[in-house]
Amino acid sequence: MTAESTDHRRLIIAGTGIAGLSAAIYAGRANNDPLVLEGDEPGGQLTLTTDVANYPGFPEGISGPDLVNEMKEQATQFGADIDHGVVESVTKLDDGRIRVACANGDVYTTDAFIAASGASARTLGVPGEDELMGYGLSTCATCDGAFFKGEDMLVVGGGDAAMEEATFLTKFADTVYIAHRREEFRAEAHWVDRVQKKADEGDIEILRNTELLEIHGSQEAGIDRVTLAQNESGYPKDNLDDDETETVEMDVGAVFYAIGHTPNTEYFEDTGVELDETGYVTVQGGDGGGQTRTAVDGIFGAGDVVDHHYQQAATAGGMGVKAALDADDYLEDVPERDAEPPQATADDD
Repeated sequence: MTAESTDHRRLIIAGTGIAGLSAAIYAGRANNDPLVLEGDEPGGQLTLTTDVANYPGFPEGISGPDLVNEMKEQATQFGADIDHGVVESVTKLDDGRIRVACANGDVYTTDAFIAASGASARTLGVPGEDELMGYGLSTCATCDGAFFKGEDMLVVGGGDAAMEEATFLTKFADTVYIAHRREEFRAEAHWVDRVQKKADEGDIEILRNTELLEIHGSQEAGIDRVTLAQNESGYPKDNLDDDETETVEMDVGAVFYAIGHTPNTEYFEDTGVELDETGYVTVQGGDGGGQTRTAVDGIFGAGDVVDHHYQQAATAGGMGVKAALDADDYLEDVPERDAEPPQATADDD
């Protein structure tokens, strides 16, 4: 038999977005020597934002990557260890430790674990998307809408988020266009009514049975137009060869995707950590201590793995701080442990 070699850590944080790094800063200051695992999207969603103008403390704004790098440096100054590792599974062991296995084969045990692995914005995979993400294409109207004041803007989506973002963007846009691939919206009637009122006032134009085919522009000049497909029967991309499908070009200065997020919580499957129907982590909440506790002792949640409503950098940072403080309170009652003895892996002979 061969043995599985593990490295024991006092605290492990999954994710190097604002929530994870805020947790790392506080955990480091509390002498909990956190190991921070970067995951598939180092820096999180903020690295897709070229300018962050609404994060406190930066009156001139700061780029998303620069903010993340500054926070990494701050975290390491306080003792955080940052390493690459995509968390693949999390298991609560009988002795109270938490086993964390990564996709690259690294295995750790820890006394406490903070899930701050974020949520990935859903995209469409259309031409121009990769090149123009952060250069006129955004997944956060609240973050980036003000940068395109006076422009025509396109919002893609038909749910509550799309209606809310389109309504918000009317503060800045000349006209906001909403492209939805079918006739009926999925959004609640409240939001549909608000959008319809804005449409009646001329601030929003609704493009039903319409899908985005391509985004045109450059990183230097931004977005200048989009190509759309329209078919009165809906889902025009599925019917591009239909004579009833029309392809049109529209001049816009910005495009906002509002087609949902997927929380990065697959590693919590069968752990006892409670997830809602869409995969977001359920935490204790309330107005006292322990707000970020999950249903499993020693496991905490922060940022966009928990929050599917606000999804802002500043709120994620606050949740990361709460998680670090909650973890520190928990660790007060957990004795320091030496490295775990090697364990035989399940597939050993």
